[in-house]
Amino acid sequence: MQSNPAAEAPALFGMRPEKGRWMLVVLGLVINLCLGTVYAWSVFVHPLTEYFTVTLQQPVTVNEVLLPYSVILSVFAVTMALTGRFVESHGPANVTAAGCVLTGLGWLSASFAGSIPVLAATYGVIGGVGIGIAYGTTVAVAARWFPDRRGLAVGLTVLGVGFSALITANLAGFCIAAYGVMSTFRIFGIGIIMLTVPLALPLAFPPAGWRPAGWSPPRPAGGGPGAPACNRSGMLRTPAFYGLFACYFIGCFAGLMAVSIANPVGTELLQIGTGLATALVGFFAIFNGGGRPVFGVLTDRLTPGVTARVTFVLIALASLAMWQVPSVPVYIAAFAVLWGCLGGWLAIAPTATATYFGTSDYPRCYGIVFLAFGAGSIAGPQLAGFIRTATGSYLGVFPCVLASAVIGFFIAWAFMKPPQTAA
Repeated sequence: MQSNPAAEAPALFGMRPEKGRWMLVVLGLVINLCLGTVYAWSVFVHPLTEYFTVTLQQPVTVNEVLLPYSVILSVFAVTMALTGRFVESHGPANVTAAGCVLTGLGWLSASFAGSIPVLAATYGVIGGVGIGIAYGTTVAVAARWFPDRRGLAVGLTVLGVGFSALITANLAGFCIAAYGVMSTFRIFGIGIIMLTVPLALPLAFPPAGWRPAGWSPPRPAGGGPGAPACNRSGMLRTPAFYGLFACYFIGCFAGLMAVSIANPVGTELLQIGTGLATALVGFFAIFNGGGRPVFGVLTDRLTPGVTARVTFVLIALASLAMWQVPSVPVYIAAFAVLWGCLGGWLAIAPTATATYFGTSDYPRCYGIVFLAFGAGSIAGPQLAGFIRTATGSYLGVFPCVLASAVIGFFIAWAFMKPPQTAA
């Protein structure tokens, strides 16, 4: 006679696993809050430009100052694709702790950088490897413990990354004003290591085949297959993967572009004060964080494809408004939407990966899907910097985002559907 799968899971934090698993979500949320300091980069743009141009007598362009930001996000994505298998062999606790240490070391070593290339190599490469290792593992832990409420659990886990700028943007602004921009890197590096490593140690996967007591996988609508136990090579043979990848890229392209230029768009294009612009970065972070559980729940209740199309409609409307009516109220509303949809995609994509392809090879499958985030992290900020350098204004960014959202809507409509067969 088969045993109850729920009874085979160990107690978590002295509670039944159905309750204790929520503590793993809380730990992942706080870890990602620290890792998400990367989203405060726009606060560093002007101080770094001044530091290199005035203090070191090394004139730099906007594109150059945005380079470390693009590097850390792209390395973050590539690392997830390459290190997923280590999560299975070494365990979530060890892998997450190692990633947290590397993230802190990236910030710490960046404080000694004497040029943009060195800053990109330290902050970007070392920090990016660390984030990719730790972030991917926290998402995998949530996806496995919550087959019943996957969108919500993943959304809450990555909510920390989105909300991070709410705290860290203002903290970075204070530290930069008080201690200087390079000392701020040092402060953040030490703080990340001290806060995150202890939180990583309790992370664990459930036993194979575990599911919450009283829960059974729902019968798919229309008689189609449920989430197939699909390995990475099988995933790559499905149209659903390419539709998801393309849509994820477009969502991140638009959102990460908005993140990278939020501060300078306010100060340069709309002539608002530096203090207000920095505070608004924190305000936008509320939407980035809140978009994750909100769109995660929508993905649970609707489908990944329908939720994806909702984000593209919102992105298109926000970009159109910013392009045609560039004013402070429109800026606040439009960037709140763009940051919120970026947060949404950080819940939609991992949930869609598990929904379409199952969780038997999830760390490696989502690692490949997450390369779309890395591609968006390069294309979005670098295109924004190119447009700013070529035209002298950020206004030309918004018709590009509008066009990409229209394309994304039709890709989601055509291809973001569950695969018909599993490999």
